[in-house]
Amino acid sequence: MIKQKEIVLPALRKGFHKIDHIVIDAIGPLPETGLINVFVKHTSAALMLNENADPDVQTDLDALLERVAPENAPFYKHTMEGADDMPAHFKSAVFGPSITIPVSNHQLNLGIWQSLY
Repeated sequence: MIKQKEIVLPALRKGFHKIDHIVIDAIGPLPETGLINVFVKHTSAALMLNENADPDVQTDLDALLERVAPENAPFYKHTMEGADDMPAHFKSAVFGPSITIPVSNHQLNLGIWQSLY
């Protein structure tokens, strides 16, 4: 069975936002087995699977990304959409626009500490 659903998220501030519960709520009951592919239709947003237990993980990831792709870097050419836009494009390229998650026993087959961000 193939099922497709478009989910519109509310505007969210810059950062990491756990969305696996939003995806599950939107698509309804999961099959016994299968795959879920989640895709973001924006060039300055991305998806990732990461730890959900310790918020310091997201804090550290944000600090690392800010160091690699700081806002207002003087060498950016693409600046007309704001100081955070070019770094967001870079971060999107690093993490990517899609994630495929296996479904087993009617639930996302994620590790105990994994969530979709």
